[in-house]
Amino acid sequence: MTAAENVCYTLINVTSDSEPPSEVSLKADLEKGEIKAKTEALKKVIIMILNGEKLPGLLMTIIRFVLPLQDHTIKKLLLVFWEIVPKTTPDGKLLQEMILVCDAYRKDLQHPNEFIRGSTLRFLCKLKESELLEPLMPAIRACLEHRHSYVRRNAVLAIYTIYRNFEHLIPDAPELIHDFLVNEKDASCKRNAFMMLIHADQDRALDYLSTCIDQVHTFGDILQLVIVELIYKVCHANPSERARFIRCIYNLLQSSSPAVKYEAAGTLVTLSSAPTAIKAAAQCYIDLIIKESDNNVKLIVLDRLIELKEHPTHERVLQDLVMDILRVLSTPDLEVRKKTLQLALDLVSSRNVEELVIVLKKEVIKTNNVTEHEDTDKYRQLLVRTLHSCSVRFPDMAANVIPVLMEFLSDTNEAAAADVLEFVREAIQRFDNLRPLVIEKMLEVFHAIKTVKIYRGALWILGEYCSTKEDIQSVMTEVRRSLGEIPIVENEIKKETGEVKAEDEVSAAPAQKLVTEMGTYVTQSALSSSRPSKKEEDRPPLRGFLMDGDFYVAASLATTLTKVALRYVAIVQDKKKQNSFVAESMLIMVTVLHLGKSSLPKKPITDDDVDRISLCLKVLSECSPLMNDIFNKECRKSLSHMLTVRLEEEKLSQKKESEKRNVTVQADDPISFMQLTAKNEMTSKEDQFQLSLLAAMGNTQRKEAADPLASKLNKVTQLTGFSDPVYAEAYVHVNQYDIVLDVLVVNQTSDTLQNCTLELATLGDLKLVEKPSPLTLAPHDFANIKANVKVASTENGIIFGNIVYDVSGAASDRNCVVLSDIHIDIMDYIQPASCTDAEFRQMWAEFEWENKVTVNTNITDLNDYLQHILKSTNMKCLTPEKALSGFCGFMAANLYARSIFGEDALANVSIEKPIHLGPDAPVNGHIRIRAKSQGMALSLGDKINLSQKKTNV
Repeated sequence: MTAAENVCYTLINVTSDSEPPSEVSLKADLEKGEIKAKTEALKKVIIMILNGEKLPGLLMTIIRFVLPLQDHTIKKLLLVFWEIVPKTTPDGKLLQEMILVCDAYRKDLQHPNEFIRGSTLRFLCKLKESELLEPLMPAIRACLEHRHSYVRRNAVLAIYTIYRNFEHLIPDAPELIHDFLVNEKDASCKRNAFMMLIHADQDRALDYLSTCIDQVHTFGDILQLVIVELIYKVCHANPSERARFIRCIYNLLQSSSPAVKYEAAGTLVTLSSAPTAIKAAAQCYIDLIIKESDNNVKLIVLDRLIELKEHPTHERVLQDLVMDILRVLSTPDLEVRKKTLQLALDLVSSRNVEELVIVLKKEVIKTNNVTEHEDTDKYRQLLVRTLHSCSVRFPDMAANVIPVLMEFLSDTNEAAAADVLEFVREAIQRFDNLRPLVIEKMLEVFHAIKTVKIYRGALWILGEYCSTKEDIQSVMTEVRRSLGEIPIVENEIKKETGEVKAEDEVSAAPAQKLVTEMGTYVTQSALSSSRPSKKEEDRPPLRGFLMDGDFYVAASLATTLTKVALRYVAIVQDKKKQNSFVAESMLIMVTVLHLGKSSLPKKPITDDDVDRISLCLKVLSECSPLMNDIFNKECRKSLSHMLTVRLEEEKLSQKKESEKRNVTVQADDPISFMQLTAKNEMTSKEDQFQLSLLAAMGNTQRKEAADPLASKLNKVTQLTGFSDPVYAEAYVHVNQYDIVLDVLVVNQTSDTLQNCTLELATLGDLKLVEKPSPLTLAPHDFANIKANVKVASTENGIIFGNIVYDVSGAASDRNCVVLSDIHIDIMDYIQPASCTDAEFRQMWAEFEWENKVTVNTNITDLNDYLQHILKSTNMKCLTPEKALSGFCGFMAANLYARSIFGEDALANVSIEKPIHLGPDAPVNGHIRIRAKSQGMALSLGDKINLSQKKTNV
């Protein structure tokens, strides 16, 4: 076995910049120094041995001058020293000096101080030489009856490891420990003893458990955890035992320890699928989430609840617990609330939707006056979306929800208000019976809307859906109220008369760079007024928006007025009233145009808005049937079509989800009857404890694909050439935040290579955890060296280095073989994710790092190129498939991904196919990547550049 494969219990971190002391000075300190000097010298010896030095001359010195000392620090250091020092000769025989050491162990096991006894027993667990352990057995047995629990606890551990490794030294260990367990009172000693019985003699452990099964709830939590594990393993291996122990698991659900409750609930779910068991386990999980203060615990337990929901039969049980699950919303953490709301939404049914809506309405009202928490706005947005989904799935609820939500249109938080507006728009289109209610509520809150974006949306809804004469007149009244006195320009100048002349106010503002929704830049220079902002707070809302130069709302107003005027003409027969209404609408548009062209607003009106308002004026002056149709029918058809498409997409995604979850059983699959199944044939579930242990160690068992390319060989990197004296290759295993390099080193020469060391360095956000220890390689021998690298962020990293060695017997300097670079691929950390359009645009505006990649490919089809990029970058396309279908010569798509470190990456693909160059012309265009960190933006760009060209395999 090579040095790298030896079991190592002790790792000591040392600074490598200090000069190693000589053997002579260490010997002097160990022989003649004071206690302090001896302690320091012993520490240095331990560090040197850990670094590969042999130091055989010091062994006898330490036995003679250090071993007899009674100082506790020295004793503790000696235990570390005896653990790591070579105890055998090169041919495998035990060193003669170790007999003296063995005698010292025996004296320490009979020492009056319990710390020395206990720590010596712990050390014995690490010994692998039976010759050293044999003389100590009587002393170890005697420690089981020591008055102090620390000694007894470690004596049990020592007996267990000795029994496991060298059964002949203590063949009666299970019987001895069983008798000890029956009489023991200390919880930690009982736990260790019970743990040993589980692994050494399970029948004895079960016998003991049977005698005290009714007292289990009175035991300490550490012992209860071990009992849960035993019951799980027994019932897993022998299902007929379930009835005997399942009651015990039920009792442990009431344990005072959260860890025991969690494990008991997980065990109960795997042992029984009865509705009562599932309900008890789910209740236990919910209590844990509510009572535990740690957010990580809450999220982990929530994940277990979500796993329960994935099972079709368990889902019905959980549906009855939706109201209990909603109690988790009292947690202030946004991530916990988000998962809870999603789980509740997945479980809601027609039976409990009414209760759910009542709770959510209360939560929404609670957030109304709370401003101290930074996540309140986001939480409100989540609640609005959840209520939206409930109303779409259960239309009867919409009438209850709309009045509460519409109060938020006047909210300063634009995100929540925008969600409410989207919901109202969908509700008013889908549910005809709710239109009067929505219009009435909208007219009530209209004057209080503070945000221009929400104001535009509300205007559109009123213009589109007001169909009665009274509603149309109410809309006109609200518009006039919001606009103030007209004509606006004359009114504003009158207000300012005598203070500032309008003609002298104009000053050129600096050019302003705006970002459109697709991420393209628009530069616009503006003329603005440098007038003091007097009486601005007294202005009505719409006039305020216009004076700020936001004329997009004016174009929206013109469209709304045109729609309601055309509808008014159709409803009212009186010509005088018709003309009066149309004239008023045209006057408002004209006065807004006049304001835009004047120098009063902070920014002048744009040409687009001028064209829109002029078109509306023309439509009203002519009143042609074609325009009437376009304004009053086609707009609504477009909205209806969009909502239908979105609904279809949602149904499709839900169908895919349910297909994933449904376990399909083939017609000719064998039926497994539990009563007729042999023990070894039980295929119930994998061992949960084993799986959780493997997950903690980073060795999650994944089913390897049958494809040989998916095997380990695909990740092997050759580091040196075949003709180099030392050949090296590395298998790179990436496990979340860790990278493990398993390097195979082969000595290709006929010489013995001494102090063969792998020296590594990293570039990027990588950090080498430990320095690999030196090896000695025989001629044509090989060895494996493992090196751990920590990863801190998502960016391409490079590991480089060399192998240095001395040739045995040669007088020359150290030899060096330079290794090839190992490139760490960013794709190991990036996973596809999804977000809403609004979130995408918000992140696009916030992220400061952008990388523009020019398309350079041999792919000739736009869709093929997009799919190729998605596959190469692990990103998800947010643009719906319907928007990408068909062929028009160009394509724009938004991509999104998230790293395991929680970093977001956005990309916008804008590509076209130049038709004039023929059908074989490759795709061209740009991909723009945005990320919060520079490393991520650059690394993704590099990845796209490398993988753009499709290679023919």
